[in-house]
Amino acid sequence: MHGVAEPIQRLIEAFERLPGIGPKSASRIAFHLLRAPDEQVQELADAIASLKESIVYCSRCQNLSQMDPCAICSDPARDQHLVCVVEDPLDVVAIERTGAFKGLYHVLHGAINPVEGVGPEDLRVDALLERLEGEPIDEIIIATNPNMEGEATAMYLARLFHPKGVRVTRLARGLPVGGDLEYADEVTLSRALEGRRDI
Repeated sequence: MHGVAEPIQRLIEAFERLPGIGPKSASRIAFHLLRAPDEQVQELADAIASLKESIVYCSRCQNLSQMDPCAICSDPARDQHLVCVVEDPLDVVAIERTGAFKGLYHVLHGAINPVEGVGPEDLRVDALLERLEGEPIDEIIIATNPNMEGEATAMYLARLFHPKGVRVTRLARGLPVGGDLEYADEVTLSRALEGRRDI
């Protein structure tokens, strides 16, 4: 961008690398920060800087947390026999928003995608298998996204867990095909949870 000072250009380019932020949005954010009070800018800088230092993976469910085990895994009121498997931490947030699920979670951190070179070994499947050995899990709800990658992951997990004698269910078709869990509304997600079925 001609006529823009180098530090501003660097910031604009950094924002452009974030998902969902194009060149115009990146420029608007950068110039907004230039006009913002120093404390506000420092607060943002501190929040970004401390993000990686203060967030850990829960050793039980693999979700991102400030403590290990996370607040959900540490809650004795949660149903220890029920585990909902999701692709991303944002999916946990979406399901928790419904208030309809009282069990535990397991976050895979992705889905099987041969085109992108992502196989089962790249997901947190081994940690889930370990949980099956050591925890009283009766049912695994597979809540991967209703797209090709999510379906492939669900089928792989179902084949893996059926021989273990655990009930394997999938979210019902209340979710739009091709959509992402994190964008679904509470009613849709609640109905999908209630209408889960064996696979």
